[in-house]
Amino acid sequence: MTTLLPAFAGANTLYGAGMLELGMTFSLEQLVLDNDMISMTKKAMQGIPVNEETLSVEFIDQVGIGKNFLAHKSTRQNIDLPSNPMLIDRLMFGDWQMAGAKDIATVAHEKVVDIMKNHEVAPIDADLLKDMQAVVEKADKAFRASM
Repeated sequence: MTTLLPAFAGANTLYGAGMLELGMTFSLEQLVLDNDMISMTKKAMQGIPVNEETLSVEFIDQVGIGKNFLAHKSTRQNIDLPSNPMLIDRLMFGDWQMAGAKDIATVAHEKVVDIMKNHEVAPIDADLLKDMQAVVEKADKAFRASM
């Protein structure tokens, strides 16, 4: 049987993505970092599965007290259950160094550059665009009438 353990108690508003200096400055790199944190928070809010497999008690017993449980295969298999970051690197330190040892700011900058070069915005549905234009025209008409 799997129980979903709620990770948060009703938080439903996340504010300030990309902002620095109390909102006086905006950073695209900070925006992609914040997006990663928001995505991980949303995933955790779905609940964390708690069952025989995810508790891994059998493997903890096999590894033993004071040994490296983090390197065990079951830990690596379950590490993304509570969150699944796009930018945060979960490699072991030595592996991270061999992969280039990029700090999170560099990774965020590379993501921004990739998005700016490659992201294509899906076109707005024609009916929705028509409805949006009607709202703008109505607001413009009301504004002109108030002058």
